[in-house]
Amino acid sequence: MSKLFLVPTPIGNLEDITLRAIRVLKEVDVLLAEDTRTSGQLLKHLGIEKRMMSYHIHNEHKTIVHLVERILRGETIALISDAGTPAISDPGFLLVRECIKNNIEVDCLPGATAFVPALVNSGLPNDRFHFEGFLPHKKGRQTRLKELAENPFTMIFYESPHRLIKSLAQFADFFGGERQASVSRELSKMYEQTVRGSLTELYQHFEKQGVRGEIVVVIAGKPN
Repeated sequence: MSKLFLVPTPIGNLEDITLRAIRVLKEVDVLLAEDTRTSGQLLKHLGIEKRMMSYHIHNEHKTIVHLVERILRGETIALISDAGTPAISDPGFLLVRECIKNNIEVDCLPGATAFVPALVNSGLPNDRFHFEGFLPHKKGRQTRLKELAENPFTMIFYESPHRLIKSLAQFADFFGGERQASVSRELSKMYEQTVRGSLTELYQHFEKQGVRGEIVVVIAGKPN
């Protein structure tokens, strides 16, 4: 039966992929990849030869109708991102929504995603939390930070290395420098690191040391 699979891929350590994910990648007709070069390295590591198509933020609107038509004709398609679970701060939502509209079965496999280990490692309350992902770079950023300053739940942000220092400074300005937080980088990789402290302390730490790798920032909610 034709369907759409969303298959999580490792966020760093290539061992972090399930046996089911490997089987699905072998069995599908077509593999949609955010970057075929990156995905090609993973497939080579797994010993899988598979026809790939590019599916990313710049072409997803143009390709959705064509992809849905292919599934309706009987093909089974899997979507992967460069790392982690598709549609979590990556392309995928639009395709899933269109498949559901057309009564196509969608099956998202469980697997790696960066914010879960970062949240658990932070030591901050995680019974309820708010996943924000990437903040807007310019338009609407300050408005959103003002809104989040009142949020009582632990907050999770994705950030790039070159923007981390600026973001920590803004977090301290809007949330208060004493607000507790953690910064996790290179999760599951050799140089994995989680640094905990107040926003001011984290800003001072990374301003001196610099930072590399993918970043997850976890910040405590507004105290009662």
